[in-house]
Parts: sequence; structure tokens; C-alpha cells
Amino acid sequence: MTGPVWRPWRKAPGWETAEEDGRRVCGVCRSAVRSYTYRLYAAGSRWFERCVGLVWCSGCRVYGGTMVHVPRERVLADALAGLPPAQRERIARSEARLVQFLDRRGT
Repeated sequence: MTGPVWRPWRKAPGWETAEEDGRRVCGVCRSAVRSYTYRLYAAGSRWFERCVGLVWCSGCRVYGGTMVHVPRERVLADALAGLPPAQRERIARSEARLVQFLDRRGT
């Protein structure tokens, strides 16, 4: 007997989700869809409210990302806050790596 086969994360722009019992689920496997939103720009920037919103399905290992508007006054959690700068930079350079990190942490 063998274990599950490892699959890389892949970006799926046309990936479908659905609302089920008040929660967002994957349209393919019905697993819960997870999400994370982060800011790209410093607080003093006129672009501060432009953020990246990621959504992903752990079961299918697919994710999607888009620009989203988040008001200045809303504080966003920083899932990478406790990491050493080099590790933080390495993870932040790739959406797939960021999703993998967040998925493993249960964020």
C-alpha cells in the first residue's frame, strides 16, 4: 500500500467555488476553501488599500489570487510576521510557496 501522491500547487484562474451551509467549498472536491489577504504597499502609499486576496483548496491543491480593496483602517493579520527576514522574503516571492506555507500552518 502506498501513501498519497504529492502534487504541486497550481494556479487555476477559472477554479469554481460554491456556498454550502454558510461556508465556501471547492466546486470539485467539496473541501473547505481557505483564504488569506495581505497588503503589498506600505501604509504611507496611495496604493495601501490595494491588496492581494488568495483562496485555495487543500484537497485539489489549486489556488487563485486577485487584487482586492481593503480599507486603510482594517488591520490584516501577517502570517509571516514571526519568520526570519530571509525566510519571509523567500516565501513571499512566490504565490504557490506562500499558499503551501499557509496551508501547512492551517492559516
